[in-house]
This record gives sequence, C-alpha cells and structure tokens, in this order.
Amino acid sequence: MSRTLSINEIFFSIQGESTHAGRSCVFVRLSGCDLRCTYCDTTYAYHEGSKLTLEEIIRQVESFDCKLIEITGGEPLLQANVFPLMKQLADKGFEVLLETGGHCDIAQVDPRVQRIMDIKCPSSGEAGANRLQNIEFLRATDQVKFVVGDRADYEFAKQTILQYGLSDRCPVLLSPVFGQLDSKQLAEWILADKLPVRMQLQMHKYIWPPDTRGV
Repeated sequence: MSRTLSINEIFFSIQGESTHAGRSCVFVRLSGCDLRCTYCDTTYAYHEGSKLTLEEIIRQVESFDCKLIEITGGEPLLQANVFPLMKQLADKGFEVLLETGGHCDIAQVDPRVQRIMDIKCPSSGEAGANRLQNIEFLRATDQVKFVVGDRADYEFAKQTILQYGLSDRCPVLLSPVFGQLDSKQLAEWILADKLPVRMQLQMHKYIWPPDTRGV
C-alpha cells in the first residue's frame, strides 16, 4: 500500500522567512498540530486536509519546476511518513527545508534537510513544550527561530541563546509577533544588547494581505 500524508495545501510562493527569505519556494503544508500558540497564523491547518500519497505529493512539487522546497504545517513531524517524503525529495536533488515547532524529536530527519526549529517563548503559551534536547542535534545548516511578542519573550530568547551558545551552532532568527510587537522596538533591543542574531520580518505578510492563504 502506498504511504500517505494528510496535506493541507501545496503552493508556490516567495519564501517569507529564514535566511532563505525572498527566494521562490514550493511549500508543502501538512495538516495537524498538537500545539496552540497564541499567535498562530495557520489555525486552518489544525484539521483541514486530504490524504495524498508520497508519489502524488512529489508529482505536484515537481510541477512547479522549483528546487527549493519547504515542509511545514501544522507540525509536520507528527506524521511518520514525512521522513520518507523528505528523503525522497532530497534524493531527487531538491533543497529541502523543514519548519518545525521544536517540540518533536529532530534527530531522525535526513541530514540533507535544513531544519528551521522554533523555540517557543512564554507569550506563545507553549514554552513548556520546548524539547531543548534538540539543541544538541543542531548543525550549521540548521536555523533556530524565536517569535517575540513582548519584552519578557525577548529576555527569554536572549537567555536561551546565551545559555546554549546557539549562535555558535547555527543562524538564530528573531521575529516580532505580527501586529503585536513593533518591529522597531525589537530592533532596538537587539542593537542595545549586540545580540548575535538575524532579525526577520514575515515578508509575505507585507507583500500580500496577512490572512491570505496559499502565498
């Protein structure tokens, strides 16, 4: 029997975040998440989706004629068949990114995949779910992301970055919660502390209306 995944959407757009921001990218959004972050902008992916075989997914991905692929969600690592999907995509020569919430084990992800891992800050309501053991598996090709909603979140991120030497392991990204924390304020905090991070904004929310799906 063919292996399947519950897929929310597959679409072609501009990468809005990470060190790959601005690049054309195919997004494969998986359904389902066991976290409920206060600022989540993809709540529609909690339950909406349809079953597709790995072959069907790869066929759709190949139709866009783009080599950069991001596997996202929801939380993609909740579905076991995402691991062979990522392997098959890497085998076909795609540059594969994985966006994960940071509460699932990342150790079994194909080493060719670039993992973009959240560490949840307190205002997300899900900081208790952080799987900090994942830090030891981070490679230079990976990235860590903190979504900052207020000063307490920023202090949490700063402490975590320094405590675990995160910036020595891989790029570290800080972004403001869209519509909640002023980006200028976050920039000033980073500059005042000379924090070794990359500040990012969600580029796609400035190109299209923030609630637009499939972009």
